[in-house]
Amino acid sequence: MLSVNNLHVNYGMAQALRGVDLHVNEGEIVALIGRNGAGKTTLLKAITGLVKVKEGEITYLGQSLIGQPAHEIMKKGISHVPQGRQIFGDQTVEENLLLGAYTQIKKNPKQVQQQMEREYERFPRLKERRNQQAGTLSGGEQQMLALSRALMSNPQYLVLDEPSMGLSPLYVKLILDTVSQLRQEGKTILLVEQIAGAALSISDRAYVMSSGQVEMTGNSQDLLHDERVIRTYLGA
Repeated sequence: MLSVNNLHVNYGMAQALRGVDLHVNEGEIVALIGRNGAGKTTLLKAITGLVKVKEGEITYLGQSLIGQPAHEIMKKGISHVPQGRQIFGDQTVEENLLLGAYTQIKKNPKQVQQQMEREYERFPRLKERRNQQAGTLSGGEQQMLALSRALMSNPQYLVLDEPSMGLSPLYVKLILDTVSQLRQEGKTILLVEQIAGAALSISDRAYVMSSGQVEMTGNSQDLLHDERVIRTYLGA
């Protein structure tokens, strides 16, 4: 479904990605793990058109994404839930959700309303707070909103960047359980997650990144029991 080949990205003179190869098959959850600064977020931004690619290729359903703006990539069925949530704090919960479906509001308002009700069913807390300013929500509620906003465009492919960051254990479980449920709903997911053990537990395959390169890759369950991964990323 998604293929990344020999990808290079620079920030000025600094190399952020150096020859990254990756693929994600339809219906998979693929995890990206690695220390801060490994290049994980840059890779997600390259896929979704938020940073310029110096060299390499990114293809989605056989079509190149290189050079395409982020809004065009979104129209192809890819949604990005960014690190730090980046909701619109001065807008209500409902207004944030509508912004996630801005390409459809005029064309199919009835469908947008159905999508909103679907998200309120997924996260009843959001329905309770539908008229509340998003900036006044708790961190866990804001993460629910960021995820639901991304789902309002009915994407086939989700790119999730650190969805558990800064959340209590209760919200971490809720969000990661939701990610697993989304795969059952037919979504394909590329997941960057700081809690490496949790990421490996819910994913099919994983890539371990270090210094802008893929260091290891394999079946998630195998990596979960790999001594190098345990020692470096799982704190054992």
